[in-house]
Amino acid sequence: MMSSSLGLLLNTLSITLNIYFVLLIIRVLLSWFPNFQSSQFMLILGQLTDPYLNLFRRVIPPLGGMDFSPILAFFILQAVTQAVQQLAVQTSGSFSAFY
Repeated sequence: MMSSSLGLLLNTLSITLNIYFVLLIIRVLLSWFPNFQSSQFMLILGQLTDPYLNLFRRVIPPLGGMDFSPILAFFILQAVTQAVQQLAVQTSGSFSAFY
């Protein structure tokens, strides 16, 4: 019983991380379009994603106007997501992937 609850929690966390990954991709892509910068959607998206991205902006500052920190942010998020997915499989014996 305990492992199935933990497996469900890990599956839910994995799905949440995958959704967050998609939000990060949307955030990065929309940042290339100046018309979206002041939109309500972009402001909300920025509130959700910028705290995470700012962690990596401290490590990799923008170079020549280009912000490369999302690349590191994507790699770290994917590594954490894969680790959570592996734990989910080990805990519950199955995994419900979201893509």
